[in-house]
Amino acid sequence: MDFQEDLDFALHLADLADQISLDRFYSLDLHIETKPDKTPVTDADRSVEAALKAELLKLRPNDSLIGEEYGSTGDNLHGAGSRTWIIDPIDGTANFMRGVPVWATLIALAVDGKPVVGVVSAPAMGRRWWAAPGIGAHTKHIDGRIVPIQVSKIAELEHASLSYNSLKLWDEINMLDELMQLTRKVWRTRAYGDFWAYMLLAEGALEITTEHNLAIYDIAALVPIVEQSGGQITDINGALTTSSSSVLATNGVIHSTVSELLNHPNIRN
Repeated sequence: MDFQEDLDFALHLADLADQISLDRFYSLDLHIETKPDKTPVTDADRSVEAALKAELLKLRPNDSLIGEEYGSTGDNLHGAGSRTWIIDPIDGTANFMRGVPVWATLIALAVDGKPVVGVVSAPAMGRRWWAAPGIGAHTKHIDGRIVPIQVSKIAELEHASLSYNSLKLWDEINMLDELMQLTRKVWRTRAYGDFWAYMLLAEGALEITTEHNLAIYDIAALVPIVEQSGGQITDINGALTTSSSSVLATNGVIHSTVSELLNHPNIRN
């Protein structure tokens, strides 16, 4: 299948999202609420998603939508021939509301349940990443350069860089010991967090990123970018599904080794 038209449309949606989100970043009158799941949401999150939803209804009326803030317009992820757009209007809302520039709009198109087009747009960082089959994975730098990206070829844990998210979340699911064992085997650890760790992985700047407590809109746009750059992204416990909430992404070369360590912590070699 040719996904160039879909990718162009996703990039158009990202342009629209950037205009809205940047206008609200650093705003003194930013409205913030706490959702039932105890996560924050701002008027910027809702405005971005509402605008993208309206654009999809106008220009892709036969496609379905899954959004973080306003739910679904026909969840066809499991239907034959289905086309579903999956949107996280602002990934990194906590950063956004605190003035930290590490946040992005995540836009994905899933066909037959598989995310195939992904766009991650981080306007406050001046960065954007995208990917699709037959097109590969690319990034646009702050100076306007557009370059293809690929994961690193590092094959030994002792030379690998790891990014995890929240130690608290690892502790809450009783996997902190497994994470600590992994940190002892790698060269370097950092907690870049959210979308950025996956983009650094796709660019070859690190080899492992893993985290918990995710939803499909947190994950979908990352999948094509990681895979098209040569990496591998799965559930920590196996195959990635639409209900996965724990994710492991690597450069592919060391994926099985890392997975084995996280799932079998008594392995010491």
